[in-house]
Amino acid sequence: MSDTHFDAVIIGSGFGGSVTAYRLAEAGLSVCVLERGKAYPPGEFPRAPHRMQNNFWDPSEGLHGMYNIWSFSELGAVVCSGLGGGSLIYANVLIRKPEEWFVKEDLDHGGFEYWPVTRADLDPHYDQVEKMLGAQQYPIDEAPYNEVPKAREFRDAAERLGLDHQLPKLAVTFGNEGERPAPGEPIRGGFWEMEGRKRARYTCRLVGECDIGCNYGSKNSLDYNYLPEAKRLGAQILTRCEVKEFEPRDGGGYTVRYVRHEREGQRTDTSRLPRETLTAERLVLSAGSLGSTFLLLKMKNRGAFPRISNLLGSRFCGNGDLATFALKTTKRKDGERVPRLIDAGYGPVITGAIRFGDREDGGEGRGFYIQDAGYPNFVNWILETVEVPGDAIRQFWGGLAGRFLDKLLSREPETDIGAEVAHLLGSTEFTADLLPLLGMGRDVPDGKMSLGGERLDLDWRMDRSEPYFDGIREKMREVAEELGARFSDPMEHLNRVVTVHPLGGCPMGRNPAEGVVNSHGAVFGCPPGLYVVDGSVMPGPVGPNPSLTIAALADRFADPIIERKGPEDE
Repeated sequence: MSDTHFDAVIIGSGFGGSVTAYRLAEAGLSVCVLERGKAYPPGEFPRAPHRMQNNFWDPSEGLHGMYNIWSFSELGAVVCSGLGGGSLIYANVLIRKPEEWFVKEDLDHGGFEYWPVTRADLDPHYDQVEKMLGAQQYPIDEAPYNEVPKAREFRDAAERLGLDHQLPKLAVTFGNEGERPAPGEPIRGGFWEMEGRKRARYTCRLVGECDIGCNYGSKNSLDYNYLPEAKRLGAQILTRCEVKEFEPRDGGGYTVRYVRHEREGQRTDTSRLPRETLTAERLVLSAGSLGSTFLLLKMKNRGAFPRISNLLGSRFCGNGDLATFALKTTKRKDGERVPRLIDAGYGPVITGAIRFGDREDGGEGRGFYIQDAGYPNFVNWILETVEVPGDAIRQFWGGLAGRFLDKLLSREPETDIGAEVAHLLGSTEFTADLLPLLGMGRDVPDGKMSLGGERLDLDWRMDRSEPYFDGIREKMREVAEELGARFSDPMEHLNRVVTVHPLGGCPMGRNPAEGVVNSHGAVFGCPPGLYVVDGSVMPGPVGPNPSLTIAALADRFADPIIERKGPEDE
């Protein structure tokens, strides 16, 4: 193969693209992965405010950061740009889609989703992905990990309520194999090795930074497993390369045109960046629900795919995402209510999950999960500052500085003023007893994406999913009240939600009247060799965190892609 022609070009390096790249390279195919974002070795995820300010994605403004934020009328979405895709900022949770939730509704008579695959189809692929991602349960009973209050308090509250609490597998290294888990230990044989650089890795230090990038390499994101393995097997992985167009190629295969983002920090007219060209026998779209759908809609509008299914853009949902808060948690002690220590900034972002069944498995309404949530520990300092009036903040820092200056200049010996400093910090109750609650589940996949000029538009409304959101709020409120807390949902009165799990747009189906791709990701109505492998192929919500299911589907799709099967070859 030449350096511009490949057996397969893969757009995107998230859970779909990385798994596909590895499997195709393993089969001996020449593979090129095009990732628009940059690489993030351990230690290079930003933390300082001025660096975090630049950690967003908008190349026209010179921003080449991770967070790509989309805003629509009733929904906002946060996705990731970077080598490893969403694995850089997800909360590491690996839960298999419950067997009963692979629903097969009557699409001709009011149904919204029909899954052409089953749990049995995916189980061997779930096994393989969990092994590659180094899945481990949170060691809740092992010291010192058993000293994380939020994990214990969330579990105990669920058990008191008689709820189905579980410790999901996490793509995090808590300890070396055969040894007791311990924070901050070097991971044996563990290194980040991409782009000619090498960095050491360490076991989870409980700093709550999973969603903003793990600077210690504890998180088993895709740039530690599938991507380096694909590279070792010969795949080319190009970062800062954003695909702009693709089309069928005379004689078979596809032509792909992309631009390079090389002017970070400088405003750029990205429409004028020079196009570079690759060709491939197989083209795999793995740019995520929003990215892959947007690219296909754009190419369809330009006449490249006149026979693609009319369902392109359909079956969108946000996987039922909802974030709420249990504020000022308390417990009863000696007949009085006292603060309950949660310390949400200590530990991995998520440790446990409570599952609520669906109609199909004995529950009420549409099923969902509630999970404990954490955040970076430094956020506590920000929250305490917001909670405390400005004059008190000035008094704290002025008083603290004044005390130190006074003692430094004084001739009177006083070697310990620690108690006075501790007193100035106040009660810290606002952050110590706060627990965010994350929900996700089976909202209704009735959204429709389309193009509004050169922009992606989304017609999704809360109406049909309102009973689902009412149900999950009710259970979140029960958990909060069991923790002696006040329940808060900031988005409820705005009639708006924010999703980090956008799904659909290129849904699977048994034929073009049901979906855009078949049950192996091949696109209906297009020349052979075009596949979609990411969250856009979901015909409805996954329910639990979808990353594991996206990766398992990618592993399942790989064999037909290797064999270059089309949609007619089910």
